[in-house]
Amino acid sequence: MAHNGTLTIPPKALYLAGGVAVLVSLLAWSVEWSGLAYVCPYCRVQRTVIGVLGVLLLFARPGGLVVPWLAYTSGGFAFVVAAMQHFNGWKRISSGAFSLNAQWYFDPWLLSGCAMLILVAQLMLVNAACRRALR
Repeated sequence: MAHNGTLTIPPKALYLAGGVAVLVSLLAWSVEWSGLAYVCPYCRVQRTVIGVLGVLLLFARPGGLVVPWLAYTSGGFAFVVAAMQHFNGWKRISSGAFSLNAQWYFDPWLLSGCAMLILVAQLMLVNAACRRALR
């Protein structure tokens, strides 16, 4: 995909964002596989879809239909999962039973909030990449 100057996001930036997302996903999976983090079905969905969206960013093309459809369905599903996990933290806050984990950087409430931000940013990038004018 050649950059013709009319694109709002250069292809190199999309490739970089996609590559970083895949690396983040692989890093998150390696943390679980190494035993440093507990097995969490919410987290598994989020980290998997972050990686899938990273791969889809590598294939996003102007006027495409398949990549946006796959991105929106998988990203929407993962966002709902992340929102459910994050809301569980808000329920604990409201009941007065909330506390961050001893290792706060592995706290599910913080990680699900970060996952929601990452997923929305990835969906916005896919949208921007696929809705550009065909030349």
